[in-house]
Amino acid sequence: TIFPLLVSSNFFAVVSLRQAAEMLGRIHHDSESAAQSSALADEVEHALREYAVVQLPGAGPGYAYEVDAYGGRNCMDDANVPSLLALPYLGAVKRDDPLYRNTRRWALSLRNPYYFKGAAAEGLGGPHTGLNMIWPLGLIVQALTSADDEEIRRCLDLLQKTQAGTGFIHESFYKDDSKKYTRSWFAWANTIFGELILTTFEKQPQLLN
Repeated sequence: TIFPLLVSSNFFAVVSLRQAAEMLGRIHHDSESAAQSSALADEVEHALREYAVVQLPGAGPGYAYEVDAYGGRNCMDDANVPSLLALPYLGAVKRDDPLYRNTRRWALSLRNPYYFKGAAAEGLGGPHTGLNMIWPLGLIVQALTSADDEEIRRCLDLLQKTQAGTGFIHESFYKDDSKKYTRSWFAWANTIFGELILTTFEKQPQLLN
């Protein structure tokens, strides 16, 4: 990270704090701790609205990837979860939230320094594996957070075509040749891919034909 406040992780913290508040109240009957957890969630959410919203080039107001609350910001997104793209998946924002929609449009464009397009595919990558390496995890999250059947179908098609004959989801692959990949077995991505298949089967089974 460049700046100390990772925006997507703080959104995730808000969700987790509210879940903790509910469990503290309903299961442990600890109303004081539940109230403290809820208050902290509200405080963090307010700070996100105040400090994390920036003007994204070509997309309008949206969320920075990292901020320092003094005006410093890092505008990018990364395929790892939590990410800005994954905010609806995490339960942090609604899929149709205007700030999220702008952020999503920007993140899934070449304006994002970690969005790559090549002969094999296009999608989110990240600084962990270097430039021009697309993360299937990003394609999975893109599909899970989409309301567009064609976008979901396209992501599923790319995931199928870029597994390099191994039958597994990899950590990343080179944008022009999916046979150049990292980590032949990446349990996290394979697990969330299973979630994508189950979710699609339940909601849009025709996309799996």
